[in-house]
Amino acid sequence: PLAGWCANTQECLAMLLRPGSAGSNTVADHLQVLAACIAQIPSAYRAKILIRVDGAGASHALLERIEALNTTRRTVRYTVGWKITEADEAAIAALPEGAWEHAVDQDGAVQETCHVAELTGLNTRVGGWPAGIRLIARRARPSKRHLSKLTELERRTGWRYQITATNITRMRAVAGSQHPQFLDVLHRAHAVVEDRVRTEKAMGLRNLPSKAWSVNLGWVLAANLAADLDAWTRLLGLHDDEQLVRAEPATLRYRLWHIPARLTTHARRRWLHIPADWPWREAFLACWQRLTSLPAPG
Repeated sequence: PLAGWCANTQECLAMLLRPGSAGSNTVADHLQVLAACIAQIPSAYRAKILIRVDGAGASHALLERIEALNTTRRTVRYTVGWKITEADEAAIAALPEGAWEHAVDQDGAVQETCHVAELTGLNTRVGGWPAGIRLIARRARPSKRHLSKLTELERRTGWRYQITATNITRMRAVAGSQHPQFLDVLHRAHAVVEDRVRTEKAMGLRNLPSKAWSVNLGWVLAANLAADLDAWTRLLGLHDDEQLVRAEPATLRYRLWHIPARLTTHARRRWLHIPADWPWREAFLACWQRLTSLPAPG
């Protein structure tokens, strides 16, 4: 499936079930999922949208569609992985050593072994892409699993290169948002989708149950409902529990979903009896009370 998630809530906004032969960079599918994702966002929250896509999204049609979403009332920005070609490597090779600056982590800590640099002005490929596109190059020492896939330039320099394409020149009221270091961090934060993919698989998406397309569509929907319930439970009920807010679904299932309790009825009321020595009793009660105290949706 091809899917999109909301970074603010971790919920899946849209997921498109596709044939097994579907390509990762099929533009029509990307456009369909993009439209479905935006449609899921309440209109009051569509004034400023940031869209982050991995390397499969680096297509003319997708970026042109994103640019077309910009209006006088709506600002849409993107960061997308960029497949490196010989032209890109030539531009990287032309970068002076002084152009590279240390990359930073999400918390601002300097990454001593990684560097970033602006590549836009040296790259000849940007001419045919949407106006205002910027290319941010990143280099890091290759790990063992990357050694067999290095290009000639990477073997010669000892660095592994990646490029991010973006239309961000500056974000209003966000200091340093124009800097390559900021944009590099912003795009790398997109990796949180790997956590959501893992959650979706744990909720049943790992195996489609049928050869029937309609059955698998229902299965995908059910898995998404379960994953979204997991996301909102963490956000609304476990946000201050350091052990559970980022726990894997299997851990939550063991600690919260499958509790060693008895449900009884007395005086026309239902009573849940939880052992006093159960380690996660207080965490369950706090989560339950927070969720049940939420106002009914309008």
